[in-house]
Amino acid sequence: MLFKIKSYLKFLLKSTNQHGVHSPFVFDYVTKCLYTHKKLDNHKSNNVLLKSLVYFNFSTIQILDNPELLQKVKLTYPNLEWNSCIIDVLYTQKLDVNAFEQLISVGKIHNHSMILVDGIHVNREIEKYWEQLIQKTSVSVSIDFFHCGVLFIRKEQVKEHFIIRI
Repeated sequence: MLFKIKSYLKFLLKSTNQHGVHSPFVFDYVTKCLYTHKKLDNHKSNNVLLKSLVYFNFSTIQILDNPELLQKVKLTYPNLEWNSCIIDVLYTQKLDVNAFEQLISVGKIHNHSMILVDGIHVNREIEKYWEQLIQKTSVSVSIDFFHCGVLFIRKEQVKEHFIIRI
C-alpha cells in the first residue's frame, strides 16, 4: 500500500493535463476522447478502454486477465472481432517485454494498435515491466494515466512519453 501511495504522489508531481501535451495525436486523444463527460464505466482503466474503442473505431480486440470486462465489452460492442490474427487493441493486466516482443514479431500488433496495461503502479514488479515497455524502440507513444498505461506503435511519430491526469 505504501508503494502505491508513493507512486501516486510521484505521478501527481510529474503529471499534466491536456495543456502540457504538444503532440497533436495525444492532444486529440485526450481532449476528444478521454476528457469527454460521458463516463462508460466506474473503473478508470475500463473507461479508458471503452472510450478508446469508440474514438479509434477499433474492430479487433483481445482482453486478457479480466473476464468481467470481457463480458461487458462483448455486450456493449457486439460487432467487435475477438482474438483475431491482428489485434487493434490489447487489454492486459501484466505484459512483460518478452510477451510484447513476441506480439510484434508474429505481427499481431500493427502500426495503429493500442496496448492498454491496467494497474501499472500496483507494485514494483508491474511498474518495472511498464518502464521496460516504454523504453522499447518499437513503442513511439506511451501514456501513463496512473491507473493504466497506454502504448502505441505509431512509426510515423517521434518517441514520446506522457504522464496525464484523467
